[in-house]
Amino acid sequence: INVGGTGKTPLIIKLCEILLQQGLKPGIISRGYGSKSTIFPLEIMPGTHAKEAGDEPLLLARRTQCPVIIGPDRQADIQLLLERHGCDIILSDDGMQHYRMHRDVEIAVVDIARRFGNGFCLPAGPLREPVQRLRSVDMVIANGGLPSQLSFTIKPAQLISLAAETRFSSLAQFAGTKVHAVAGIGHPQRFFKTLTDHGIEIIPHAFPDHHVFGIDDLHFGDDLPVLMTEKDAVKCAGFYMPRHWYLTIDIELSSIALQRIEHLIEQVCHG
Repeated sequence: INVGGTGKTPLIIKLCEILLQQGLKPGIISRGYGSKSTIFPLEIMPGTHAKEAGDEPLLLARRTQCPVIIGPDRQADIQLLLERHGCDIILSDDGMQHYRMHRDVEIAVVDIARRFGNGFCLPAGPLREPVQRLRSVDMVIANGGLPSQLSFTIKPAQLISLAAETRFSSLAQFAGTKVHAVAGIGHPQRFFKTLTDHGIEIIPHAFPDHHVFGIDDLHFGDDLPVLMTEKDAVKCAGFYMPRHWYLTIDIELSSIALQRIEHLIEQVCHG
């Protein structure tokens, strides 16, 4: 119910992984915020240009290898997934407030660090709906909660070069190094803190969520490395440099959260 930066897209990636392991055929739908396309529904492929796809749908297509369809008409999106791919379960990356869309399960993500801000709805606060809306969902999962809770934690994985995606590094290798840290996400401070927690000296550059990057955004007049989020990296094709890297992330579900998710899958798909 919050605006941006709660961690729902990494959770969708994890859910796809779990569903694929169970032999299911998940598909993903999204409004496609940031897409400049005029044709919907639109299938997003790993090679689709970010201006057509929007950053989150393109990231989902690349990370999950599941079919991704974007468009404002969710029923049309779902129909295209079924016709083209025969999906047996549909994940909606957004759209909790899209009440015309049928749903069997609702999962709400809450960021423990920010919670609900001042508790007010837009435009006075960060909420799309009142907090009471959470009483009606099937599962509330906390990003950054305790292992004993329905929670998950976001873990940094590896750094990948934008210039050569077979070239890898790690945060440990950048410890003690000064870098430009670039983040155009809902909660950039989380990314910056991840870097500083690993001993990296950062010059932070926060951009608005879904920012459309241009070459000048990554030109800082020096030769320092540039580290960015994976969500931002998908929008930088064509003007990256060898010193540009992006950080991949994984999420770790608490055991109780994994059990709850598996129960919901069983209930929906096999019940």
